Amino acid sequence: MDIEPLDASFGAIVRDITLAGLNEDAFGSLYNLWLEYGLLVFPGQHLDNDSQIAFTKRFGELEFDIFELSNVRDDGSIREGSDDDMVKIIKGNMGWHHDSTYMPVQAKGAVFRADVVPSEGGETGWADMSAAFEAMNDKMRDRVEGLSAHHSLIYSQLKAGFSQKDEDSEYMGYGLDQEGAPLRPLVKVHPETGRKTLTIGRHAHAIPGLSESESNDLLDELVEFACQPPRVYHHKWTAGDAVLWDNRCLMHRACPWNMKERRIMLHSRIAGDPKTEGALAA
Repeated sequence: MDIEPLDASFGAIVRDITLAGLNEDAFGSLYNLWLEYGLLVFPGQHLDNDSQIAFTKRFGELEFDIFELSNVRDDGSIREGSDDDMVKIIKGNMGWHHDSTYMPVQAKGAVFRADVVPSEGGETGWADMSAAFEAMNDKMRDRVEGLSAHHSLIYSQLKAGFSQKDEDSEYMGYGLDQEGAPLRPLVKVHPETGRKTLTIGRHAHAIPGLSESESNDLLDELVEFACQPPRVYHHKWTAGDAVLWDNRCLMHRACPWNMKERRIMLHSRIAGDPKTEGALAA
């Protein structure tokens, strides 16, 4: 493997590797590299669905095997309208977030690949929540370590200006069919690296013990502070690229593009361990 660290507090580009069919020794080295860097970018892999699913399964049980995040319908037409269900999800995802914090168990990580990319825009950004916590001053660390926040996709989509789905929505409903809003600590310990990391982002709201305005102000302040250089990286996609990231210590977001152009991305999600990624008891 040829490993090129990113110009950020995390992440690396990994070349001279074929993800499909890695032997056990090579996979063990890759897993350790993933824990070290949090984000691994693999140019030119050109995975198909089966090989992407098989590779993702090596990291643990799957939350779901594969899902297309795309502005292209099955018939090849382009989704442009702001009332389109998938467009609402895509645009909502342009806010910084962790995956599945709105579910009873937060995701461990994900594999994402690009099949079709626009000529401009459409990047994906990641932000390092372990480095963010470590960069805080003592006063802010002391303030946030004892706090928790509720997480909800319904809340975050409404905040982004998109109403809850109708019963006949073509979006699969994942996360929008959840009752309640799991409670998660703002600061947790990564179960494999031992580093403290922030769990914040667009799904987080309603910190117990704070007023609505105090909660919103603090969470906005944390995202603003955390998602700054050198703790961010935005990847300009080339068709065939694949990435692997650790959802336990990184947030991510989609970036805008001209939605008259096609963008087809395939997402596989690694399930978290209920013992370490489960929500707090209500």
